[in-house]
Amino acid sequence: MLPRPRSRGRPSSQAERDEAPSTSRGAGGSAWHGARRAPAAPSPGSGSGPGPAVGPRSQKQLELKVAELVQFLLIKDQKKIPVKRADITKHVLGEYRDVFPELLRRAAERLEYVFGYRLVELEPRSSAYVLVNTLEPVEADAALRGDQGTPTTGLLMILLGLIFMRGNAVRETEVWEFLRRLGVHPTRRHLVFGDPKKLITEDFVRQRYLDYRRIPHTDPVDYELQWGPRTGLETSKMKVLKFVAKVHNQDPRDWPAQYCEALAEEEDRARARAQASAPAAAPAPSS
Repeated sequence: MLPRPRSRGRPSSQAERDEAPSTSRGAGGSAWHGARRAPAAPSPGSGSGPGPAVGPRSQKQLELKVAELVQFLLIKDQKKIPVKRADITKHVLGEYRDVFPELLRRAAERLEYVFGYRLVELEPRSSAYVLVNTLEPVEADAALRGDQGTPTTGLLMILLGLIFMRGNAVRETEVWEFLRRLGVHPTRRHLVFGDPKKLITEDFVRQRYLDYRRIPHTDPVDYELQWGPRTGLETSKMKVLKFVAKVHNQDPRDWPAQYCEALAEEEDRARARAQASAPAAAPAPSS
């Protein structure tokens, strides 16, 4: 199990980590297994659902759902196709549909102030939304947000974050359990990504962004995904950790183990650059 972020006064029992429903599919935790943020002030009308079957939601549960909604909207935006409220309700909200306005408001704030996207409804009461880029895409910000001219970059960033936060390796079954909550299924053709299973387990592997390996002695057979060698050349653990932290509205240091690992990698890279740029030592004078 991964180290959890600092509690900031929050309980950290296993029962609490499992309390937040992810979608109508059932109970689930944070998208990256352990993401948390400090409780915010309660929002009017967001405490409970309209019927007796829906109990009160904690701020932590609402924030986890907001993080899931942000990821969903970032993926959907890759093709610049409007996102319908019905799709948001089906794939993300589930039994949280009664607090849709509050969750959408929080997600819109995070998208604008963190990622530089403004969530806009196309027409009044159209229930269809698009993301408008409000930032000049400088190289570092573009890499963090996934704005690199390819509709698969956002999905790749989310996968890299999942792998890193789960200890640098994640089972394929867990990957699909996670992606289903974002509307990406291994056996369904996706409007943006085409064949998602082929994209992740073949294309990304062939491009050396991911390594795809069979796990020995598993029945049924299972595979795991790790970062490929190309990933370390084009991004870093610190950049990916910052991406995860921004989605969850937290500080990268809230995950101490991952932060120390990313910081160590940054220091190693700095030493390697310094050694590469250092002038060669002068030859010793001959006697």
